[in-house]
Amino acid sequence: MKASTARKNTTKGLLFALPWIIGFLAFTAYPIVASLYYSFTEYVGIGTPKWIGSENYSALFNDELFWTSLYNTLYYTCLAVPIGFVIALGLALLLNLELKEIGFYRTLIYIPYVLPAVAVSFIWLWMLNPYFGLVNLVLDRVFGIQGPGWFSDPRWSKFSFVMLAQWGAGGSAIIFLSALKDVPRELIESAEIDGAGWWAKFRNITLPMISPVILYHLITALFGAFQIFTTAYIATNGGPANSTLFYVLYLYRNAFQYGKMGYASAMAWILFIIVLIATVIIFRTSARWVFYRGGE
Repeated sequence: MKASTARKNTTKGLLFALPWIIGFLAFTAYPIVASLYYSFTEYVGIGTPKWIGSENYSALFNDELFWTSLYNTLYYTCLAVPIGFVIALGLALLLNLELKEIGFYRTLIYIPYVLPAVAVSFIWLWMLNPYFGLVNLVLDRVFGIQGPGWFSDPRWSKFSFVMLAQWGAGGSAIIFLSALKDVPRELIESAEIDGAGWWAKFRNITLPMISPVILYHLITALFGAFQIFTTAYIATNGGPANSTLFYVLYLYRNAFQYGKMGYASAMAWILFIIVLIATVIIFRTSARWVFYRGGE
């Protein structure tokens, strides 16, 4: 009787989960497997794919724009992720202060995070306009510096997107804030009794206690940085002189503008391998700096 009841419960559970299972197989699992197959074919998105073996991968490694897009993306990732971490953690520390108006400040910092990427792109196009943008106006009026043509100058265009990425730091700041609230107060008080200063408490207590959240932020920020697309597509569309031709933007061009779906699939799998390697390295090294309370 118990076995029969267990089977009925399992059947009911599977029936409830069936819509999700069908959606996962149709819209996630199948596209992943199909893209791997298409990466070894010449395929324009319609018709019958033509098997060409590893030619797409060979062509990629001889494609100058492929290497340009990869460099642009790595440049952006190596700057946007650490800068974003510092800004988000700094904001979280400020939001953790006991102020009367702290609820208003938390809301104010979080609002930019929920704005659509399209709206954010147009906001920054105005803010970084070389002639009447707010950033150059402040540089001129306050510091007496003539600001560059941010998105129009190849020397500054990639860094402009690094700046743009910090617009949404409020989302990560709220996550860090929740971790800071969970730091045991008794540890801080014990350190204060022993005469520890602000930096000693932050380095030896706060950082280790929030290290799991730092790991989470690092992984998600890495994924997001490698997939930068919307803001680049709207703000510069890869220009000037391909200085903001990021990897996913070049993948999009090959798939939907040039009709090279097989070539784009090969690019997608190379990106997957790069991100997978980076993620494995981070997880392997995390044992040295991530502290989990209650166990190893």
